[in-house]
Amino acid sequence: MPAIDKFPLIPCDALFGNPTKAQGRISPDGKYLSWLAPKDGVLNIWMAPRDDLDAAKAMTSATDRPIRQHFWSPDSNSLLYIQDKGGDENFLLYSINVESGVETTLTPFENTRVDIIGGSETIRDKILIGLNNRDPQFHDVHLLDLNTGDLELVYENNSFAGFMADDTLTLRMAMRQNEAGGTDYFNVADNAAEEAPFVSTAMEDSMTTSPAGYTTDGSTLYWLDSRGRNTAALFAQDTASGEKTLVAENDKADIGGTIRNNKTGVVEAYSVNYLKTEWTAINEGIKASLEWLDSQLNGQFGIASRTDDDKTWIVWNDPVTEPSGSYIYDRCAQTLTPFYVTRPELEGAPLQPMHPVEIASRDGLILPSYLTLPPGSDTDASGQPAAPVPMVLLVHGGPWARDDYGFVSSVQWLANRGFAVLQVNFRGSTGFGKDFINAGNKQWGLKMHDDLIDATDWAIEQGITTADQVAIMGGSYGGYATLAGLAFTPEKFACGVDIVGPSNLETLLETIPPYWAPMVKIFHERMGDPSTEEGLDLLKAASPLYKADQITKPLLILQGANDPRVKQSESDQIVGAMKVANVPVTYVLYPDEGHGFAKPSNNIAYTAIAENFLAECLGGRSEVIGETVRNSTAQILEGAEHVVGLAESLTD
Repeated sequence: MPAIDKFPLIPCDALFGNPTKAQGRISPDGKYLSWLAPKDGVLNIWMAPRDDLDAAKAMTSATDRPIRQHFWSPDSNSLLYIQDKGGDENFLLYSINVESGVETTLTPFENTRVDIIGGSETIRDKILIGLNNRDPQFHDVHLLDLNTGDLELVYENNSFAGFMADDTLTLRMAMRQNEAGGTDYFNVADNAAEEAPFVSTAMEDSMTTSPAGYTTDGSTLYWLDSRGRNTAALFAQDTASGEKTLVAENDKADIGGTIRNNKTGVVEAYSVNYLKTEWTAINEGIKASLEWLDSQLNGQFGIASRTDDDKTWIVWNDPVTEPSGSYIYDRCAQTLTPFYVTRPELEGAPLQPMHPVEIASRDGLILPSYLTLPPGSDTDASGQPAAPVPMVLLVHGGPWARDDYGFVSSVQWLANRGFAVLQVNFRGSTGFGKDFINAGNKQWGLKMHDDLIDATDWAIEQGITTADQVAIMGGSYGGYATLAGLAFTPEKFACGVDIVGPSNLETLLETIPPYWAPMVKIFHERMGDPSTEEGLDLLKAASPLYKADQITKPLLILQGANDPRVKQSESDQIVGAMKVANVPVTYVLYPDEGHGFAKPSNNIAYTAIAENFLAECLGGRSEVIGETVRNSTAQILEGAEHVVGLAESLTD
């Protein structure tokens, strides 16, 4: 690979290690800035006065699992974050008082997952939360005083999947899945839900129709709504009369995010994400700000945080071919002050552009996709390599999710190692209207898999790669797609990397987290109902486990032991079946991780193993494994001998 050898190898720790800073926020009163940054090697929350970053101090002292989400209390008195244990997704809510630095566990319960139900513009010291500490299936609604920690039970929940409140922190709506797999919406008055729903959706609209919040005065309820249409449009409903007014629509993609007035809650701008995210402003002031930012920044940008007076924004910027950064935007002075660069060690690195492409499936669906090419391969910057290169088909999870345009560490890593990276929004992916989602119903291992094959064939026909140089890789559903790819179409892919992917759809549905139980009908409608003979047959036919003996190409499996969504047994089963069939497999288990890997040392070990696996299979470049695995918690349960340098790294 003479062309790529002219470009430096980006170290894995530069892509997957701790960022220098991340998740910048500004306090609602505008006095403080906060962010995530390492303290003793672990991501913690830091804070500084807005005008004195040199006075920054760590506000938390996590020593094992990184803190990955934080936000400000509405009254600016405290910093809040959620954290689980070892990836079990039982997230608890924590608070740090800004003045005293005292940290409090606001939800001090075992085996409990907190949901944030609602905050308020006018009640600044309280929020509504859901807790499933009484019944793991259902979240009871509590009013939480953020300063005292007092919890007041508002609603004991024995049937509903979710709630919506207005600005007075009064419950107004409850949601429950119906027998058809759609959603029933119930009015709530005086903390009691009405017996009959005021509106219902069918299964076909269940992922593209939902209420999107009230204005501050409660007079308007926004909806993202696909009923009677394909893509989800934004509607404003008068809560007194019930009359709905169309605010925004797009024929290619659902309406996505909104920017709302801080005080009134009125929508002032909205986004649409087809191949890239595009914002349209309704309010002239917001329009002027977005247009000015667009003139100043290269690539995609968005608002991460805003002050109450809306005069200051924290703006993130993703140029894709440069490390992402964050800025302090003074809207009155029209100034952008650099806040931080997330990964300054990537400045000057050969980061590659991402090319949006549309690929036609065999039955005529257009699959919005993204292609990233290795350095030196695209000599005329056309999005086409001068000669075919090895390719990794990188499949997103969900499957009810999507790939997006922008910087992705795993994409840049694979491209830097010498691979074209193709990301496909196959049928069932979200964001492109309900017809696209519903085209994937009960198509696991069938037409959803065909889309991936069609995209691979497109890449071969375009001269991007050759038929013998394609690997398949992904996490969650992407891990399933990897197993399906090697088991159902064993000659199509040269090898596969499965990260927390299910192998047996029957046992996957049997072991879903208890708090997903109120929504289980949608899984049955979109995957197959195991309580029926037809549904069970469909699930078994789509399960790679039963064709494990058909796998002939190298396979790497990585699993978190504490994964509540895809249990360790999913990986154990297929590894066991492959051993019985004498099919080689490499199996890596992380005892302190869940559905994906949070700890940088574990991510670096995973990438070190995976890139040496791919280099052996496809060619390409890799760093030596060295001490990366020993510096992680990875346990090599099977097949260390199948990855170059792995067995040696465990004994050196």
